[in-house]
Amino acid sequence: MPEAHFQYDEADRALLDRIRERLQLSSRDEAAEWLVKARLRRAAMKLTGRGRALYPVGRGER
Repeated sequence: MPEAHFQYDEADRALLDRIRERLQLSSRDEAAEWLVKARLRRAAMKLTGRGRALYPVGRGER
């Protein structure tokens, strides 16, 4: 998966640090990734009414 790099201002860094500490993540980037995935989950739930996987699912594997 491609990686994106962002510059954070002071408010962003403070928010990411609070999330990082609360979830015991190792970096601000992990906190940002968690925020994006959480938002995608909520959007998918709102759109479909069901949870959806946020990772590739193999076909035919059981």
